[in-house]
Amino acid sequence: MNNPINPGLSIGDKAPDFELYDEDFNVVKLSEELKKGKVVVLAFFPAAFSSVCTKEMCTFRDKMAVLGRANAAVFGISVDSPFTLKKFKEINRLNFRLLSDFNREVIVRYGVYHEALPVGPIPLKMVAKRAVLIIAPDGRIVYRWVSEDPLVEPPYEEVVEVANKVAGSLS
Repeated sequence: MNNPINPGLSIGDKAPDFELYDEDFNVVKLSEELKKGKVVVLAFFPAAFSSVCTKEMCTFRDKMAVLGRANAAVFGISVDSPFTLKKFKEINRLNFRLLSDFNREVIVRYGVYHEALPVGPIPLKMVAKRAVLIIAPDGRIVYRWVSEDPLVEPPYEEVVEVANKVAGSLS
């Protein structure tokens, strides 16, 4: 369920700035990434090493050549620790940065979280929903896809198409 205070951001909204640690404990600030003139793709995922999340992040890995031509920077975001994300990145040979929202601040500000997600007998509390947001260099959200069902993967071709379209409009 979305946070009743923040039901989620919409296309056209300014993306809230954030600072998160990547898998190597480097600080990534959204506003600094946007200053580079890149289209930013935020791929939120519930948990490293789960089957669907692994498939999703590996699919983004395989799409990086196309997204790179769109001048896009992809960031995977979960509530996992940087330690976990580092191992997840190494094992899956991911070619983009993973960001740790360990304190669950960004998933709340973006309105993309599950209060509780049942995984077998254990309900995981406050994990990211599977969601993709594309942010133009001016900081506006130009694409938003959010799934209530953690087993549903994002429409990858649509993500690539939108990223290419936004990049093309910058030329």
